[in-house]
Amino acid sequence: MSITFSQDLGDGRRAVMAQAAAPACRQCASKAAQWVPVTDSAPPVDDPANESDALFEVPPGARRPARRIVLLTGPSGSGKTALTRRLGLPVVNLDDFYHDVDFPGMPMRYGIVDWDDPRSWDSAAALDALRAVVRTGRADVPVYDIPTSRRTGGTVLEAGDAPLVVAEGIFAAELVAACRADGILADAICLTQPRLVTFWFRFLRDVAESRKPLPTLVRRGWGLLRAEPALVRRWTDLGCRTATPAQAERDIRALLTP
Repeated sequence: MSITFSQDLGDGRRAVMAQAAAPACRQCASKAAQWVPVTDSAPPVDDPANESDALFEVPPGARRPARRIVLLTGPSGSGKTALTRRLGLPVVNLDDFYHDVDFPGMPMRYGIVDWDDPRSWDSAAALDALRAVVRTGRADVPVYDIPTSRRTGGTVLEAGDAPLVVAEGIFAAELVAACRADGILADAICLTQPRLVTFWFRFLRDVAESRKPLPTLVRRGWGLLRAEPALVRRWTDLGCRTATPAQAERDIRALLTP
């Protein structure tokens, strides 16, 4: 059994003494009684009210980010880049996150690196860039040269006060689940057009930009034409919805309306 005493020390402090009742001797009494200074302003450690400075808990997902991401995918040549130009929003070009051609373990097809395989692409770095631009309004992004299949430098994307950032590329669907889990996904769209239209526009673009030797472009283009339905199914399975370029433009502009 013990008896507790307190004493005011001034300056908002007090001392507390716990003394055992009926000590056997003076020496025992002196050891049993100890003054311990405490401060009135220091609340108990186990007080739940001290675990957070917030007035109340905010439910998960209740905080809306300053900006969100529109993921835009679709077959190569489906009009993704043209759409982003018309929208005039900040754009993360996901093709810039390709690995260099001599990166270990690159997938091969048609005797060259299979640039349509997600393993040729740095998904982790792309996701980090999207998270950064949502959180801070800016992100460091690489600059990739497709003809030489290498990164040639880097740049800084500034989102300013734009409420949406478009991330476009054939691998955009790979990021749907992570962006949705982070609460930063505004929409995920897969552009679709008639396959022959996509084939023709892709071929004209690739030739104009000298992306690869002509025989490779023809062989790759024909392979993509045949694979397109399966690609679109995969992207929708990953969480994208299909839309024509015109419909996608209307839908994205609608997101900008308060």
